[in-house]
Amino acid sequence: MSSSFEFTSENQDRFSQILSRYPYKRAAMLPTLHLAHQQNGYISPEVEQYVAGLLEVSLVDVREILTFYTLFFQRPMGRHHIRLCKSISCWIRKADRIEEYLVERLGVASGEITKNGNFSWEAVPDCLGACELAPMMQLDKDYHGPLTPDKVDQILEVVSDSDSKV
Repeated sequence: MSSSFEFTSENQDRFSQILSRYPYKRAAMLPTLHLAHQQNGYISPEVEQYVAGLLEVSLVDVREILTFYTLFFQRPMGRHHIRLCKSISCWIRKADRIEEYLVERLGVASGEITKNGNFSWEAVPDCLGACELAPMMQLDKDYHGPLTPDKVDQILEVVSDSDSKV
């Protein structure tokens, strides 16, 4: 089965550099997946197959990594992605109110993408490791908290404003 995904020539060069740092191709799995994720926006079945072929590993080997690490998206997401922590610390600090507010503010349920494609979000049961910020969320790579509806508005407005300046 052939794959419709391929690295751009620039990313092919990056992949070659990545491979040069590892004694075995398999050891380059994480940085190769990060590169593919960055190029494609998520890891589709075609990308999984492409990476497996590049690294000469089975598709199962690639999927084991994808299902273990939560920062690899396996479906399209919005330009910005929010993860709302629903661990016990955030739950105690009323993360459910923030969840309800995100549904209202963004107009989509957890796991969905806004109509304009700017945001996707999900309520995650796993601790995001910033309990001191409870209730908290991760927006792209940045952590924010303690959250209130007003603080969520401020965060989303800053991101939206920076997008309009690009």
